[in-house]
Amino acid sequence: MELLYKIFIAPFQDMAAAPDFLMQVLWEGLVSGVLYALIALGFVLIFRSSRIFNFAQGIMVVFAALTLVGFHAMGIPAYVSVALTLVVMFGLAVGIERVVLRPLVGQPDIILFMATIGITLFLIGSGELIFGGENKRMITEELGIPTGAFEFNPFDGLLLLEQKDVTAVIGAVALVIGLLLFLNKTRMGRAIRALGDDSQAALSVGISQRTVWVMVWFIAGVIALVTGIVWGARAGVSFALEVIAYKALPVLMLGGLESITGAIVGGLMIGMMEKLFEIYWGQPLLGGGTESWFAFVLALLVLLFRPQGLFGEKIIERV
Repeated sequence: MELLYKIFIAPFQDMAAAPDFLMQVLWEGLVSGVLYALIALGFVLIFRSSRIFNFAQGIMVVFAALTLVGFHAMGIPAYVSVALTLVVMFGLAVGIERVVLRPLVGQPDIILFMATIGITLFLIGSGELIFGGENKRMITEELGIPTGAFEFNPFDGLLLLEQKDVTAVIGAVALVIGLLLFLNKTRMGRAIRALGDDSQAALSVGISQRTVWVMVWFIAGVIALVTGIVWGARAGVSFALEVIAYKALPVLMLGGLESITGAIVGGLMIGMMEKLFEIYWGQPLLGGGTESWFAFVLALLVLLFRPQGLFGEKIIERV
C-alpha cells in the first residue's frame, strides 16, 4: 500500500502543495523540449526529402557551434562569425551532396544510413583536429543573448526564468514559423515537399534532386547552428553535446519520422514529461537519474501500440 501511495497519490499531492515549483519544473522541461524538437526537425527534413536517416545531425550541432566559437576566437565579430558559419554549413551541404550522396543514388537505404555514420566520424575527426577537444564558452553576450533572469511570484512562491532560456524559446518558435512559411509559401519549399511526397513525379516535372538535397542539408545545418548556440549557452561547447542529440531519437519515434508537427509536439512532450517524472517519481522512488532513459522507455511504449508514431502515417504495403 505504501508503494502504491508513493506512485499514485504522493506526487500529485506534492504538485498541489507547491504549484510554483511545479511551474518551474514544467518551464525547465519546456526549454529542453524545444531543443529536442529543433534537433528532431533536422532529422525529419532530411528524411522527408531523401529517405535518408541522417545519423550525423547530432554532430552537426557540435560542429556548427565549434565553428562559430572558432571564428570568434580569431578576432572576428560575433555576427560576422555567424554569417561565416552559415557559409561553412552551406559548403558542408554541397560537399555532402556531391561527394557522398550523389554517387549513392539508388543504393539501398542501409548504405545511405552507413554513409551518414561516415559523415559523423569525419566531422568528429576534423572538428577535434581543428578546434581541439576541450570545452569552450559560447559567445552568449557577444551575440546579444541576455544572461539575467526574470523573477515572478505566482502562488506566493518564486518562479525563475533565465533570460537566455526565454530567448531560446522565442528564437525556436520564430525558426519553426519561418521554416513552415518557407516550406509552404516558397517555390523551393514546395519542391522539397513534392520530392518527399513522390520523388518520381517530382523529378518528372523538372525538380532538381541535387538542388533540393543541398538546400535541405543546409537548412539542417542552420537548425544545427541555432541548437548549438542555445545548448552551448547552457552547457558550453564540446563534443559532449552530441549525447544530447540522441534525445531526438525517441522524439522521432514518438512523433513519427516524416512529421514536422510530430517533431515539435514529441519534443515538447518528452522534455516536460521526463522532467516531471524525474522530480516527482524518479528521485523519491528510484534515486534519480531517470532523465537518461525515460524518453526511450516512453517512445518504446508508444511504438508497441502505434509503430508509426503518434503523427506518422500508417504504411500499407500491397503484395
